[in-house]
Parts: sequence; C-alpha cells; structure tokens
Amino acid sequence: MTRKSRATIVGVFSVLMPALCLLAVPRAAQAQAVAVAQVSGNVTDPSGSAIVNAQVRMTDTEKQAVRTAVTDSQGQYTFPGLPVGPYQLGVQANGFKDYVQSGIVLQVNNNVQVNVAMQVGSISEKVEVTATASMVETKENSISAVIDQKSINDLPLNGRQATQLILTLGAAAYGDAGDTGSKTFYSSTRISVAGGQGNGTAYLLDGGDNTDAMSNVNLPFPFPDALQEFSVETSAVSSRFGIHPGATVNVVTKSGSNQFHGDLFEYLRNGDVNATNFFATSRDSLKRNQFGGTIGGRIIRDKLFFFGGYQGTINRSNPPSTTANIPTAAMLTGDFSAIAECQGAAVRNPANNQPFGGNQVPVGLLNPIAVTLASKYRPISAAR
Repeated sequence: MTRKSRATIVGVFSVLMPALCLLAVPRAAQAQAVAVAQVSGNVTDPSGSAIVNAQVRMTDTEKQAVRTAVTDSQGQYTFPGLPVGPYQLGVQANGFKDYVQSGIVLQVNNNVQVNVAMQVGSISEKVEVTATASMVETKENSISAVIDQKSINDLPLNGRQATQLILTLGAAAYGDAGDTGSKTFYSSTRISVAGGQGNGTAYLLDGGDNTDAMSNVNLPFPFPDALQEFSVETSAVSSRFGIHPGATVNVVTKSGSNQFHGDLFEYLRNGDVNATNFFATSRDSLKRNQFGGTIGGRIIRDKLFFFGGYQGTINRSNPPSTTANIPTAAMLTGDFSAIAECQGAAVRNPANNQPFGGNQVPVGLLNPIAVTLASKYRPISAAR
C-alpha cells in the first residue's frame, strides 16, 4: 500500500500602524490595489445642495481602523483602497446632525457609491441607519460574482481545491484536456470562463499575480479555511488586469482582528462508504484525510494583527494493478522464450502475425535505438 502526505501552511500579518505601513510594506500595499474596494458618494443638505468640508470617516468594525476624508466643493468624498470586510460610515458637519450608517460590507473589487443626506440639527444629535446598505456597483461594467467565506467552506470540493468553486458560478468549464504543463503544481487547472480560452484566465492572490508564467494556469492557492472570499470577473474586464482577456479570479486571504478566532477541521474520504463506479469492478480504495486549523487575532489592539493556518493531507490507496516488465539481457538479444512461456503466448511477427520460431526475434528486426534505451531500464528497487 502506498502512502503520501502533503502539508500547507499559511501565515499573514496585518499591520495598520501608518508609519510601519510606509516603511515595512510599501510593495505589499501597492500589490493590494486590486484586492480591495472603494466607496464614494455625495453629502448633501435637505434641499439637495452640496455640503463642503464635511468630515467623513470609514471605520473597519473588526479592526477599528479609521479612514477619514473631507468633502470637496461639490460635496463629494472618496475612500480608495479599503480592505474587504464590514464598515461603518460616519459624517459630521456644522449645523447638521451626526450621520452614522452601519451594515456596509465591502467585497473584493467593489466600487460602490453611498450618498448621504444630512438633516439640520445640533451636532450633538445623531441619525443612525442600521439597515444593511445596498452595495450596488456603479462604476464597473464587467460581470462579476463573489463567493463568500460561508460558500467556500460549505460547498463540497474534491480535494478541497478552491478553483473548483469557479465552476459553480456558471458559464465556466474545464479547458483543453487538463494540459497544464509538466512542471506545474498538482492543483493547477485550465478553466474556461464565458467562452474564453482555458489558459485565458488571470489569477490574483491578495492583489498579486498568481498565474504561472510558463503555462498560464493558476499557481497554488491557500486551503479554503484560509480564504476570505474571491471574485470572478469577466466580460469587458477592466484594463487594470490587462493580461488575460477571458476572466480574472481575485482571491483574498483572511486576516486577524481584535477578536481571536479560529477553527479545527478534518475531512474524510473513504472508498468503503462510496458506491462502486458503474464501469468499475470494485470500489475505490482511496482513503484521504485532510485536517488542520486556523487562528487569527491581535498582537496590538487596533494596530497589529496576525493570522495563520495549517492543513495536512494523507492519501492511502492500493497500488495500481498494471504490471510492467523490464527487458532482460536475453530479450535485448531477441530471446523472448522465457516471458512467452510465463505468459503462455507466442511472440508474433507484426508484419504477418505469424509466431517466431522458438520465440526468437531476429536481431535485425530490433530497433537499435529502442534496444539502447531499454538496456538502461532498472527496477525501482535497484535504482534506489
């Protein structure tokens, strides 16, 4: 019985201290440009006129990270580069009640507009909107769908490969014969989206390119429990991606927060409890255990966070029943009598289907190149 194991470890540090961000992770911040979201809108008074110099803030409710902005001469504000997650929007202006809107959940590559109509009153008064905001995309003309964290964990995945979730969104199918190249990772695959080529899909991981440059297939993604969400964008894809015209798969990993969170998991596949394939003579002998866990939390409240995870995979199955024969020294000279006697069949001439006398193949009929190569064959035990 053969036995193989595989392990995957994921670790992420989230830093929100401004000075440290500038000094330590400028490249990471730049790479995140397409793994984030943007919120913009207008701030107006009851008559619809723009309110200038209103103080607008976006608060990440999990990390308590606050972004601030001031409305311009047209009452407009913009928050680019917001990490995905839940937010609260607050607006303050002299002569108007404070405005607070919660329930804003940003997904990867969102570009939404949230307009605010202020009410006249004292600054000590507050208007709270607690209903979930409608996240309507107003600035991108591509077709996109987001698979959230719950769907990633709930939907069944063979081998827990996250790329299989692309197929659940529709208009997607496996590409040409699964040709991903001889040097790609085992989880690499060709998926055609919306009629595009199998190698015409771009893959991003936290905003960075995650596409194999040689074969244009995906590089490895973290296991599902380490993923926050990912989106599939197609049809008139933004020029920001500009490499593959078929579709863009944008994957975002989890990060820590002020609260400690974690989980433990194990998934089992056992052929003994599976039905026999219609064309097979026996049940699948594969036994697969996939196990691990994740943990995330804070190092410094509201400033420094961590997230890590581990997944191990153990596969066990019966060896294949196919038997290969290594040519003996006698076979290399045309003498196949031993194997013919063992298998109870004569060696025949392919030209006329007549058996060779004494199962002896004339040396002149043997391909010299094939003989040279066959002479280099060694059993696996001998090669070790």
